[in-house]
Amino acid sequence: MPHFAVISDIHSNRSALDAVFAAIDAAGIPEVVCLGDIIGYGPDPEYCVDLVRERCAQVVRGNHDHALFHGASHFNTWARDALHFTRTRLDPRHTESAKARERWEWLRSLPLMNRQSSYLFIHGTPRDPLNDYLYADSPDLDDEEERARIFDPVAHIMFNGHTHVPCVISSAGDSLCVPEPGIAIDLDHSQKHVVNVGSVGQPRDGDPRASWAEVRDLEVRFHRTDYDVADTARRILATGCLDSFLAQRLYEGA
Repeated sequence: MPHFAVISDIHSNRSALDAVFAAIDAAGIPEVVCLGDIIGYGPDPEYCVDLVRERCAQVVRGNHDHALFHGASHFNTWARDALHFTRTRLDPRHTESAKARERWEWLRSLPLMNRQSSYLFIHGTPRDPLNDYLYADSPDLDDEEERARIFDPVAHIMFNGHTHVPCVISSAGDSLCVPEPGIAIDLDHSQKHVVNVGSVGQPRDGDPRASWAEVRDLEVRFHRTDYDVADTARRILATGCLDSFLAQRLYEGA
């Protein structure tokens, strides 16, 4: 995989996903990996699942994808309500469509992680592939035992999402939060790295543009892609059941 893109946390945001794939295609990037949370929060789960399934060479399960089948009692109210909306849209028991059944079973079958050469692709971290939040300033990084639990299973680079905040963290303790878009970051073999690619569909770092990463050999570049936030916000409100907060936060990148 010498040249590929990594996306995560789409959260049923069709406009953002279309814009990111257009940017990936324009850059001539031949392969795409998705780190989960295709669904949740947003208005277009079917479209996003189908496009990720079609376009991504590898896909791992996110906590929202997992909760679709195993429940969301630990989610906040907005996330639980969104998951209920998503389940009514995706559950094949509500339709006789063969495509709906295929989509449902594909989501159910997503793995918790994938390894490709020296890369580990995961939604959270090896400590908890679905639910572990790791930020550039996480106190756990100062704890030798916890740092080992994160980095020991990593051969060279771990790509993750879940926090919706892009960053690079090294096993030596260095970190770079919200890297400048387009600047090449060297991921040499002298240490291990965690690369959080941020969120396509619901950024939370104060920048409403979709976030994703491009990898070429030992370099990673973060990209921010403009999309029609107003269109997604309107579609959220038009559902009649997704909370207006889920629309407003997209404008703020929060």
